[in-house]
Amino acid sequence: MRGHSRGTEGMRGTTRAVLAAACALLATAATGCSGIRPGSSDAVLSVSTTTAIIADLVKQVGGDRVDVISIVPLHGDPHSYEPSPGDAARVAEADIVFGNGLLLEEPGIMKMVHTNAPEATPKIAIAERLEQYGGTVTRLEEDLGLDVLWLGWAVEGEVAGDGSQVRTTATKLQGPGDLRVYLTDTLGRPKVYVDSADGLSAEDSFTLPPEAHTHVNWAFSEPGTYRLTVAGRTEALDGTTRDIGSGTFTFTVGDAARAPKGATVLDAGHADVTLNAGTGGVYVRADEEGSGERTRYPATDVVLNVPDRAKESVPKEKPYAFLGRPGADLWVLPQAVIGKHVHGDMDPHAWEDVANAQAYVRRIEAELTGADPAGKAAYERNAEAYLRKLAALDEEVARKLAAIPEENRELITTHDAFGYLARAYGMEVAGFVVPVPNREPSAAEVEELGNTVRDKEVPAVFLEPNLAARADVLRRVARDQGVGVCTLYGDSFDDEIHTYVSMMRHNADELAKCLGRDA
Repeated sequence: MRGHSRGTEGMRGTTRAVLAAACALLATAATGCSGIRPGSSDAVLSVSTTTAIIADLVKQVGGDRVDVISIVPLHGDPHSYEPSPGDAARVAEADIVFGNGLLLEEPGIMKMVHTNAPEATPKIAIAERLEQYGGTVTRLEEDLGLDVLWLGWAVEGEVAGDGSQVRTTATKLQGPGDLRVYLTDTLGRPKVYVDSADGLSAEDSFTLPPEAHTHVNWAFSEPGTYRLTVAGRTEALDGTTRDIGSGTFTFTVGDAARAPKGATVLDAGHADVTLNAGTGGVYVRADEEGSGERTRYPATDVVLNVPDRAKESVPKEKPYAFLGRPGADLWVLPQAVIGKHVHGDMDPHAWEDVANAQAYVRRIEAELTGADPAGKAAYERNAEAYLRKLAALDEEVARKLAAIPEENRELITTHDAFGYLARAYGMEVAGFVVPVPNREPSAAEVEELGNTVRDKEVPAVFLEPNLAARADVLRRVARDQGVGVCTLYGDSFDDEIHTYVSMMRHNADELAKCLGRDA
């Protein structure tokens, strides 16, 4: 048995009983205890998974031989969930841990796994070897079509050690006003990473895992030219650190600000302020429209433009008081996608293609057999039965979506989780329709949002249930335009949908109903 010495089954049962009692007592604080529950007291393997979707697939293959619980609970978001003490206790008891990988999970989840799981416990990132099991992994395509630059932070290059992170710190700002860099979560709450108003310090920083990037808001209080210096260092789980380089980026804010002669100006599209942990390079990488390629510009050779059309007003809501006086001018490059959203180049949402879910099952079968060779026959039997069920589901989804008229096969969603579904079943992701994350849109912006929905000529737009709390503006626009607001499940289950098969069947039915001929 890989992982750790099992001891007696009685001892394991006592440990689980104590853990269950602890979870009950910590129900309020330890929200991780509310995930998919262990099933059989006679189980051979204790399994932790990062998401409820993976937990369901493991249960289908493992049957009575596994106790499985998800770290991220029902209604949770793997991009942003913060693990609890109960999650850490469960992972410490796990014989095997399954995650999705491809940077789907919030970095804190994976740090918790690597910190608390026994060193010898297998930690399986299923999607990162999916093609070896018959699956397909594709590049994540992000194109929101904003009329200003969509600017994030990114890390490139290799970092030694599991769970290591790269910390980026703002060390100096020159300019006529203040700069705030912050993230808006799915409930509309801001998390500030950089705020120059009280001077810059080590607190003006954040971490990213290797080969990842994140979306943020950039807010400038005055027009003019700003120069922001950032420095990076690696941070390993054992506490060791290593400086990796620094550089200065130039921003021109407002139409009157002028870029230095000969500089490359970026004022639209998708780009990231980037640190390379391997080379120490500091640069801007920009996605080239339509090609899927990236150009990397040295920090000294590029200017990031924030035009007057990016001018907003400081919201009146108290959580945004850090931005200045309510109603004051603010020039903002928006986060665009609501919620914490750290990811890499490859799209991690592979399970939205049922053929990929079959590859997940094959990988799970192989890993469970490796951890519990005596269960080989049971795992094979369960996997074969479930794979037949998934093959029928794949045909069902394809048949239902094939009935959607060609002109209606465009998806407008709140989250870029449906690229695999679109590619597998003849759909197209037309874009994300979201309110501006840091405030309520103005009347003009609501009108523009309505124009977007109307121009796409779709009968409906789609929300994920765990993002429904931020959907009031989208619902109003949909009502004004006479289109429906429907639901698709991406990363999470809820109280009504809590198996993979029911999730995909719901998605197929909802798409067929909301985009079909009678929509």
